[in-house]
Amino acid sequence: MTARLDRVGIVVAVIAIFGMDWQSFATLKPNRLISGQGLSLAQSLPTLWAAIGIGLLSIATIVAVLRTGALLRLAVGIGSLLLLAVLIGIVPATVVPPDNSYARVSPAAGFWLMAFAFAVLTTDAIAKLQLGPLARLAMLAGAAIAVALILGSGHWDGLSILKEYATNAQKFWREGAKHIELALGSLAAAVVIGLPLGIACHRNATLRGITLPVLNIIQTVPSMAMYGLMIVPLGLLAAWSPLAASLGIRGIGTAPALIALFLYSLLPVVANTVVGLGEVRRSVVEAAEGMGMTKLQRLFQVELPLALPVILTGIRIVLVQNIGLVTIAALIGGGGFGTFVFQGIGQAATDLVLLGAVPTIALAFTAAILLDAAIELSERRRL
Repeated sequence: MTARLDRVGIVVAVIAIFGMDWQSFATLKPNRLISGQGLSLAQSLPTLWAAIGIGLLSIATIVAVLRTGALLRLAVGIGSLLLLAVLIGIVPATVVPPDNSYARVSPAAGFWLMAFAFAVLTTDAIAKLQLGPLARLAMLAGAAIAVALILGSGHWDGLSILKEYATNAQKFWREGAKHIELALGSLAAAVVIGLPLGIACHRNATLRGITLPVLNIIQTVPSMAMYGLMIVPLGLLAAWSPLAASLGIRGIGTAPALIALFLYSLLPVVANTVVGLGEVRRSVVEAAEGMGMTKLQRLFQVELPLALPVILTGIRIVLVQNIGLVTIAALIGGGGFGTFVFQGIGQAATDLVLLGAVPTIALAFTAAILLDAAIELSERRRL
C-alpha cells in the first residue's frame, strides 16, 4: 500500500528539515553587540534534551508529510511549537557559564524556520477543520495564555530579547501604549470621518467620482514621504499658533504620525462603505420603503447592518495596516515599538530590533484574528 503525501506537508517538511539540519538553532554572543557563534540543535542542548527534541521534531515532520487527519495535524503542529518554545528556553543555561552576565543567547535561523514550518502546519490544520470564529478565538486565547505562562515562569529569562526587555521594561510598556493609541486613534478618526463620507459617496455619484480617486492618490504616497510631508505644514502651524503648539501639534512627534495614519486609513473605510451599501439588494430597500421606513431608518436598520461585514473588512485592513505603519512613525518621534526597532538598527543590536518587531507582529496577528471573527459573526447574523 502506498502512503499518500500531503502537498502542504511536503513544504512544511522541507522547511523544517532545512532549519533542523542545515541552520543554527541558537546564537551565542559574547555580548549584545558582537557577532556570535551559531549552535546546532545538538550543540545547544544537553544530550537528553537534544535527543528528545530531534526525535519528536523528526516524528512531527513525518506526520506533516503524510496525509493524516486534520485533528492529528493540529495537535502535532501545536505540540511542535510548544516543544520549540521549551527547547529554546533551555539553551542559555546550557551554553552560558553561570558567572557570565554579558553573554547573550538568541534564537537563530533554524529555530525561526522550524517555528514557521510548524505554524504553517497548524494554520493548514485549522483551515481543514473549518473551525468557527468562536473556536478560533478560543485558540487565540489559549496561545496567549501559553505565552503568558512561559513568560511568567521565567523559562525564557535567559534569552537575549528578555534581557533587552528587562533593561527597557518601563519604556516598553510606555511605547506599547503609544503604539496602540496611534493605531486605534487613527482608526477611530477614519471611521468617524470615513463612514459618513462613504455613505455620501454611495448616494452621490459626483462626490464618489472625486473622492475615491483623491483617496487612491493619497494611498499611493510612500509612508516615509507622507510623514515627511506632514513636517513642514505642522511645523509652521506650531510656529504661528501657540495654541496648536500647546496641544502638542508640531512638525515631528505624535501629531504628524496620527494625521498620516488617518489619511492612509480613509480609503479602505470609504471604499468598503460604498461597496457594502452597493451590495444591499434593491428589493430589500424597496421592502423597507414599503413598510413606511424613513431614509434614516432604512439606513441604520436595514442598509448598514447588511453592509456591516464589508465595512468591517475595511476596518480590519486599516487596523492591521496601521499597526505596521506606526512602527515607521518612530522615525519622526511618533513613538511606538518602532523606537526599539530603529534604536536596534542604529546600535547593530538585533535583540533590540526583535523587542520592537515581535510585539508589533503579535498585535497585528491578534487584530486580524479578532476582526476576522467579528466579520464572520456579522455575516452569520446577516444570513
